[in-house]
Amino acid sequence: VGILNQGATCYMNSLLQTLYHTKYFRKCVYQLPTEEDKVGASIPLALQRLFYNMQFAESAVSTKELTKSFGWDAMESFYQHDVQELNRVLCDNLETKMKGTEVEGAIGKLFEGKLFNYIKCLNVDYSSTRTESFFDVSLDVKGNKNVYDAFEDYVAEDTLDGENQYSTEDYGKQDAVKGIRFEVLPPVLQLHLKRFQYDYQTGAFNKINDRFEFPTVLELDKYLSESADKSVPQVYDLFGVLIHSGGVQGGHYYAFVRPSDEPQWLRFDDDKVIKVKDKQALNENFGWTPSAGGNDGFRSIRMARRYTNAYMLIYVRRADSHWVNEELTDDVIPEHLRERIERENAERAEQEKARREAHLYVNIRIIRDKDLEGHRDVDLVNVTNVEPIKVKKDSTLEGLKKEVEKKWGIPAASQRYWYWLNRKNKTSRPSRIVP
Repeated sequence: VGILNQGATCYMNSLLQTLYHTKYFRKCVYQLPTEEDKVGASIPLALQRLFYNMQFAESAVSTKELTKSFGWDAMESFYQHDVQELNRVLCDNLETKMKGTEVEGAIGKLFEGKLFNYIKCLNVDYSSTRTESFFDVSLDVKGNKNVYDAFEDYVAEDTLDGENQYSTEDYGKQDAVKGIRFEVLPPVLQLHLKRFQYDYQTGAFNKINDRFEFPTVLELDKYLSESADKSVPQVYDLFGVLIHSGGVQGGHYYAFVRPSDEPQWLRFDDDKVIKVKDKQALNENFGWTPSAGGNDGFRSIRMARRYTNAYMLIYVRRADSHWVNEELTDDVIPEHLRERIERENAERAEQEKARREAHLYVNIRIIRDKDLEGHRDVDLVNVTNVEPIKVKKDSTLEGLKKEVEKKWGIPAASQRYWYWLNRKNKTSRPSRIVP
């Protein structure tokens, strides 16, 4: 199902769909301990409830509980945030909640890789290395035709010479080369395409709409470091494509996801979910290249494609797909979550039913002995303090007597009814017996 847009939360909806359909991620979210958490004050609980509703609802679901758990007010939902930043904040919060539980380290198991940074002197036997973690890879779109070009650019060596010579402890300043290789690639690889960049000449951010192709199958073995474990082929299958349509000042976000091993792509556009062909998820989101002849079809189509393109890609390593996207059984859902949501859904359904059927009922205030005996004022009774009973408008008097007997235990044979009269002096009195 889709997710309702709160105003400008389409970017968040796109991310949530890719996370939800990463089944191992969903399973780990369900396994978080949230029994004592309060609704609206806990991000993990809000995410659990959202995923549960996405799994069982028949129509689009709301993210208001989740954004409330972020500490956002209503206006915050009308501002677009950075998806990469939101993803990290969300995962950091979950990682903290996972510590000391059976799913500790699950976020890292899915998304964390390691970079091997090195500096190697050219004229002396000296080198320096450092390993650091990453959760996504930011690739340059500008100047690159496709993902492979961008990876080549990412790992390209820089020469440190002249004024930029590398300063060593033993040999002083030396000419050197500096570079990056991948020590460990994660099972789920998140590629952030740098479509938005700061232009130092204009002093403003610009969106890069250049054509940038991405394959459905990505092979990355050649980008591993010499010390990396090469026993597992680094072959990745495209799983999700996040799209931005518009300019740097705003626009619309949606996602294409292939949620199983089947080749069918789905487009998740807020509350709408539709099946699409491969080219709609892939080729049409590479970006824009002006035609050589200046006439490449209808202008409206050209302009739409020009400003609609992918800004984030999610790949799943083929060797890990069996556990990353293993089908979930209902027993992974915590019982406390199921019971609470089913109870709330039943209450909402009852309230909705009562609202729809309200015109069929009438509230009748029935004055009993206790109302008369306990009253101390100038009037006979304070009618506003009398509890009403709701009965169908087409009920008979006998039917009303049965309802009163059921509600208050007064035998039907012991009930006598009077019409009630509101008098001009603002007092009330029984006027005549109901036959």
